[in-house]
Amino acid sequence: MTDDTAVLHRPRDDDTPAADQPPTKRQKVDETQAKNPAEVVKAPLLPPSHSLLEVTRRGEPDEDGFTQMLETDVGISEYVGRDIPPVQGVIKQRFTDFLVFEIDQNDRVIHLKSLESPEPSTDFDASNGVSPQESTSSTVQPQSAPPPDPAPASVDTEKASTPIEAQEGYSWSEDYTVVLEKFLSPPVMDKLKQMYEEGPEPPYVSDSGWGGRQSKNEEAEVTETPAETTSKRGRGRGRGGRGGRGGNRGVRAGKREDSRRVVTEPIADKAVRTELHRAIRQLFKGNLDSETDTTSANEADGSRISIKWVSGGSRRGSNHAGKGSRGNRPSRGNFPPYIHFTLQKTNRDTHDALSYIARFLRANVKDLGVAGTKDKRGVTVQRVSLKRGSRTVEDVWRFANSQNSRNLPDDSTKRRGDHGVRIADFNYRKVPLELGMLKGNQFVITLRNVQVESMEALEKAMNTMKCGGFINYYGMQRFGTASIPTHLIGLALLQSDWHKAIALILQPRHGEHPEVFAARRAWLDEQDLDKALQLMPRRLVAERAILESYQKQKGDTRNAMGALSTIPRNLRLMYIHAYQSYVWNAIVSERIKMYGAGKPVIGDLVYDEPPKKTREEAVDQEEVEGADDLDEPGGPPAKKPWVAPKVKILTEEDLDKHTIFDVIMPLPGIDVAFPGGALGDRYREFLIADGLDPNDFNRKQRDYCLGGSYRHILHLPKELSWSVLRYTDPDVPLAQADEDKLLGFDPPAVVEDGMFMALQISLSLGTAAYATMALREVTKTETSSHFQSALTRASEDQKFKKPENSLMDVDPSES
Repeated sequence: MTDDTAVLHRPRDDDTPAADQPPTKRQKVDETQAKNPAEVVKAPLLPPSHSLLEVTRRGEPDEDGFTQMLETDVGISEYVGRDIPPVQGVIKQRFTDFLVFEIDQNDRVIHLKSLESPEPSTDFDASNGVSPQESTSSTVQPQSAPPPDPAPASVDTEKASTPIEAQEGYSWSEDYTVVLEKFLSPPVMDKLKQMYEEGPEPPYVSDSGWGGRQSKNEEAEVTETPAETTSKRGRGRGRGGRGGRGGNRGVRAGKREDSRRVVTEPIADKAVRTELHRAIRQLFKGNLDSETDTTSANEADGSRISIKWVSGGSRRGSNHAGKGSRGNRPSRGNFPPYIHFTLQKTNRDTHDALSYIARFLRANVKDLGVAGTKDKRGVTVQRVSLKRGSRTVEDVWRFANSQNSRNLPDDSTKRRGDHGVRIADFNYRKVPLELGMLKGNQFVITLRNVQVESMEALEKAMNTMKCGGFINYYGMQRFGTASIPTHLIGLALLQSDWHKAIALILQPRHGEHPEVFAARRAWLDEQDLDKALQLMPRRLVAERAILESYQKQKGDTRNAMGALSTIPRNLRLMYIHAYQSYVWNAIVSERIKMYGAGKPVIGDLVYDEPPKKTREEAVDQEEVEGADDLDEPGGPPAKKPWVAPKVKILTEEDLDKHTIFDVIMPLPGIDVAFPGGALGDRYREFLIADGLDPNDFNRKQRDYCLGGSYRHILHLPKELSWSVLRYTDPDVPLAQADEDKLLGFDPPAVVEDGMFMALQISLSLGTAAYATMALREVTKTETSSHFQSALTRASEDQKFKKPENSLMDVDPSES
């Protein structure tokens, strides 16, 4: 086991709680566990079980004492084609060298299609409102509105509806007749057509001034129904009610009361009535409303449907109903409750990009949903859902393209999105996106400065992965890119070592932004909470949660468990998931060492029956970037509790019925089965070495108790193709992002006589598979970010940079 150590933060020297806050029972427990909080605690960078892997660690601490994570530190060590010569190259030298496109549940690859402003919302139709996750027969219903006011019994609807002049923009379409003729009789259809062509404002009918007058007896019988006549509050000296003028508070001044109604014949079938309601809302885009006519509800032949203009002459939910200046403009509350759009992000982790979008939309990040998280270093495209509130698609587009006050929204079609974020292709949907609502991801990956023995060797390496797949390891992103691994924090949580977990979370990391480093040192060295919180960026959610908890406790650090509980639950669980992933990687490596990667063996686990959806697919998405990219909690709950799938241990008789691609390995938890034989014993040995009980996986700590899941040990790409390119200038892009194509930027510059070779790989992977692990199988090269950065700096092609290209792939945060 390595001797590398990390000095962790000690709690404040003053162990006495504040005078007005005596120590709680939990604080006393934590203090007992810490034994001597004033001591400087030291902990190894790797779990104790790592010594069982018998691998030599190549990394050494740098001059500041930091040790960077390597693949072997997280259990990654084996290959499917270990004897195949490597195709060495540099991964992710430029952002456009790693393009990711989400594949939705209908097997469609998501691309940016248009940067233009979306079509006006008046063009909305039912086909736009059906979620791709729902049945194609589903129909969108606008949001509900209060029932319309009943028409006064004394009004002659036909006489009051005689049009003087039809309002512009409301012409009857024959399409309306085709759809409605199966519901409405010809006389009813004629009345509906007449009312619609009159427009939302009722026609003026002269009554020589007598219609607005009442006798004393009539005035005494006035009710409080606002749509019928004057309210009691409107009479006398109320607002606008002096002397009787303006006393009608139910009808806005200068606006005529609309008593027009069209009532259908009785409809006995409830399903038919429901279909009619939907047809009315969709055909007339929410301008007409329908409800059951209560005056005829007891008819033996069924119920009648009453159809009218939406109150106010425009769509429900409008704050400006009835204003002529709105014309046919849609209301903000009349469409499905979610807006979906396509997000392209450049060098941004998922949570960072969503937080940025939430800020410019003035929304809560909890209102945004995604089907899966994507890699940070690269250009990724995916769908996002927004709980829209009163926003329309036009609002969202305008906000997204007006962030820079120096630019107008129309400039968005001429320049890249601000801060590496571009959103486009908007439409309304009934449901939000949730983790797991995708089939996988498509990648276009460019390896630069490729070194290979021969083209035959390159073809052999690629075909080996195409036919034999790759080990389905959890990639380095799963464990964070910092020198403090997230799985070590997860182990501390599973061990209930709360102080150690906090110390690890608050430790400085190699290569952090100076502001972050200063914030950590303000707390660790000076114990200045106010200064540390002032300097700590909001994106560091866990650190801020702990420090804010300490601040509420007036600097008392003994209630470490309570401080940890203030971290969003998803983020805390990510630490646990990282430890599970480490164990999974390590045991799969042990399995490949023992038996190879060619065929199943006795003792392997397989599904006894195909699971509908594994927990892994629901939680672990491709290219998860570690703890900092998680969504805030508060999303929709799972529709159904996860049920552990049925698995079996292979026997001699089973071997001919399965292939290596059927073999699964459990992630440690309370409801999983272990492999049989020596491998199962090895699995238990790992957990025991880390102080965990294989038969009772942290069941006592409910917040950190996980059920576990299963994951296939090998992954076979769904699609795989490749091509060889030549280039000289390393700063010239060899692939193009969707946004750059739509902006009309120059296409990739490939030169036939270039000095260097690049390998461009296009592949599609299922959910929870890491593209970097697929590349690792081909390159046989360390995939950790710091190692790849060192390869880039040392690459021979860097000598041929051209100054004019030096800003072509700049970090958006620095532009």
